Parts: sequence; C-alpha cells; structure tokens
Amino acid sequence: MNSASETRLLLVTGLSGAGKSTVLKVLEDLGWEVVDNLPLALLETLIAAPVKGSEAGRPLAVGIDSRSRGFRPALLVRQIKELRETGGRDIQTLFLDCAGAELERRFSETRRRHPLAEDRPAADGIAREREMMEPLRRWAEHVVDTTNYSSNDLQQEVRQRFGDAGEGEPVLNVMSFGFARGLPRNADLVFDMRYLRNPHWDPKLKPGTGLDADVAAYVMADPAYEDSVAQIERLILTLLPRYRAEGKSYVTIAFGCTGGRHRSVHVASRVANTLRAAGHAPTLTHRNLDSAPQDGLEGKPPPASPASGGKT
Repeated sequence: MNSASETRLLLVTGLSGAGKSTVLKVLEDLGWEVVDNLPLALLETLIAAPVKGSEAGRPLAVGIDSRSRGFRPALLVRQIKELRETGGRDIQTLFLDCAGAELERRFSETRRRHPLAEDRPAADGIAREREMMEPLRRWAEHVVDTTNYSSNDLQQEVRQRFGDAGEGEPVLNVMSFGFARGLPRNADLVFDMRYLRNPHWDPKLKPGTGLDADVAAYVMADPAYEDSVAQIERLILTLLPRYRAEGKSYVTIAFGCTGGRHRSVHVASRVANTLRAAGHAPTLTHRNLDSAPQDGLEGKPPPASPASGGKT
C-alpha cells in the first residue's frame, strides 16, 4: 500500500444535484486521478493498488453517492476510519450540500429524475437522501453548500481548496466584469473603472470591446487613466508578496465597468501584462465580453459637448 506521503485521497460525495460532476471535472483538470461511482466493495482494492512511475504521488478523487453500488454511509465512515488507522492514509471527505428548493429547481430544469424518487416528486427523494447522507455530512472535513453557487463559483471554490500553487506563489486570476451583471463572488480585490469615459456611447466604438485598438485608445485618452491605473498596478505588486507570506493560494483581481465589455476589459488586459512583466503568471478572463451591448445597462449618456457638435 502506498504511504500517505505518496497519495492523497479525497472522497467526493453529497446530495444528488449538488455539483459532484462539476467538482470531479475540476479536480481532473487540476491533475487528480478521478474515479466516479465506484462500488464500495472495490474502494480498498483501488486504494491498495500499487502506483508506479509518473503516476506515483498523483492525488486520487473518488466520487461516491447514493447511486453507488453497496452505498451505506455509516459503513463508508467505518471504512475510512479503518484505512486511516491501519494504513496511515491521507484521506479526506468533501460533502456537497444544497437547499431542497434549489435542488428541486435544478432537477426541474434538467428534466432529470431524482435517483431516490423515480416515480415520486423530487422533494421526496431529496428528503430521503438528506436523511441517508447525514452521517457522511457530519464526518466530512470539507462541507460546501452550493445553494447560491453558479457552476463557475463552484469551480473556483474547488480550485481554491484543492489546487496546489507552485513554489508558494499564489495562483493569480485577473478578470473583467460588468457591475450591471453582478459582482463576481470570489474576487479578492475589486477595482471600479466606471470613472473612465465610456466607449459605449460612441457609435463607432460601441460594437467593439476593450481588446480592440480603437477602444483601448479611447479609454487611454481619458486624463485620469494613466496615473490611476499605474497606481493600481503598484498597489497590486505591493500586496502580492504579502498575500504569499500569509500563505494565500489564490488571488482574484477583478476590474469592473458598467457592461463589462470596454473599460474593464482593457484595464484587466493591461494589468495582466504588467504582472507577467514582473514575473507573475496570471490567467486572464473576461466574464461579460460576449454579452450584447445594452443601452439600458449603461445608465445615461454623457452630456453633449457644444464644441464637438453633439458627439461624445
């Protein structure tokens, strides 16, 4: 049997519809070996199987839920205890919870039947499963309530809990977003770019995005742009070593404008490039880049200037 230092094992379980498939996919993307719906009789065999070569030390995630063959939560808890005591294994459990009303909504939207209520309302199956799973919920080291999580929120939560930042450096994500479409849930730092003039109200620039050169030039021409963005960059570069010293694994830096298509996109792209030049390796995401421009989201256009003949 591999020692605890060789293989980390995470049991992923919880209520049906709470997000197990999403969690396992993210863990797979993070380099974990993933096995889903394993019959419990095979759990010890899987764990004891020797692992050689490049696969040695690769963390293992096992998805188990009420559909798994031989599933009995109390028995599973005993198995975990025995494996820890006799094998010294690093075994943890992640339990995914969710409010009943939200689970009913998800089953209704996907038109799937609850596995414990094939011929009855989903609410009956949810209540039965919640009672069945309670021993595992009490036992689990990690409990995540996904009631108010989008798929992206859950993915970010998994990366933060189970991703490994290389060499102590926090994993950086720089993102743009639109305030009119909601704040990002997991942002550590949020900067509001709505003080810069808005390309949305220029008919030629409105269809474009902050990735376009003419839109970027328009934003950069704002008198407040260069000094303010440079100060934001200095602040971020000052904070990152402190985050690292505190052991923070993930840092998300979000730049927002009204619609999330112009100002925030340009500034987020610039800051990501600045961080790369300083030796960091941020990922860059634009949450609302593909959203259609909408005048109703952008508030009132700026007053027309007489000198410009009514153009902004």
